[in-house]
Amino acid sequence: VQLQASGGGLVQPGGSLRLSCAASGFILDYYAIAWFRQAPGKEREGVSCVSNNNFSTYWKDSVKGRFTISRDNAKNTVYLQMNSLKPEDTAVYYCATDKISYCDRWHKYDFWGQGTQVTVSS
Repeated sequence: VQLQASGGGLVQPGGSLRLSCAASGFILDYYAIAWFRQAPGKEREGVSCVSNNNFSTYWKDSVKGRFTISRDNAKNTVYLQMNSLKPEDTAVYYCATDKISYCDRWHKYDFWGQGTQVTVSS
């Protein structure tokens, strides 16, 4: 099982980025994929998750209405579209799975992508 996160970068406040999480070694269709982030000096926090049946949940209140999670099973990839980015969104973003079908913010995920840096700054 491997997850490859990509799409991060430097963006000005109000800008947009789309993160991708490409899965290999397993069929994504059956499992939930979650996005977490970790800012410097802070604990890792859950951001969003999409279940195997495409139900989306946003764990972080501050991203609701700005971030959209989606999945493309044909490409074995999950996306996190981030709009209206704010400096407080700056963090390393990680995708994770544990080959479970549902979203659980407190689940101990075993499989993690390598992380992609998102920096929101003028």
